[in-house]
Amino acid sequence: MRKLAKLVFSAALLSIVIIACKESKDGEKDKEANTEQTASGTEGDATEALEKAASPTVVNANLVPEEELEGMGLPSEIVAQILEKRPFLSMNDFDALVGNVENKEALYQKIFVPFNLNTTAEADFKMIPGVGERMAHEFEEYRPYTSIKQFRREIGKYVDAQEVARYENYVFVPVELNTASEEDIKALPGVGNRMAHEFEEYRPYTNMAKFRKEIGKYVDDKELARLERLVYLNE
Repeated sequence: MRKLAKLVFSAALLSIVIIACKESKDGEKDKEANTEQTASGTEGDATEALEKAASPTVVNANLVPEEELEGMGLPSEIVAQILEKRPFLSMNDFDALVGNVENKEALYQKIFVPFNLNTTAEADFKMIPGVGERMAHEFEEYRPYTSIKQFRREIGKYVDAQEVARYENYVFVPVELNTASEEDIKALPGVGNRMAHEFEEYRPYTNMAKFRKEIGKYVDDKELARLERLVYLNE
């Protein structure tokens, strides 16, 4: 009887030890998993924060408010001329007005008139900060662009996604008024949800005169002239 009791006691004790070891191992695995997950999350948050910090905001010279212009260190007479002469139908016009201001490249990291990817001269792309001979050539190489997605795909062969996103501050792909997707319309400089809806609302457009008439109900003549350079109609 005593032998049987000892055997039962020994078996019970062994079971307790085995269970305790298993729980200890499971606890260590859970702890490791949680540590890895926390580290991964921290790393992801840090990467995202770094990307945001490394991507400065570039404002559209045709849309930036007067007080922001004044805060860019431009001479007051230049600010007055910018406000008077807007909209600039090309970056070349804006560049000529700005003239030989000090550290122009630093200025263009903050303010720009986006280039039409399909019509801009290859040499002019070099006005974009950080774009040299080779990248200016690649911008021109893949014409005609049918959408901004094509630009992302082709230029993404040479630079990372963050740099492609930075380039998008400086360029646009004009859209065909009757066939462009809402996504492509909203990718145009300064065109938001409401205006994209109005672009689609009046389809089909038979000519640009209809575009001017309908969209002119919502914006003034200067803004209409700016928007008109962003679109076209197939014959």
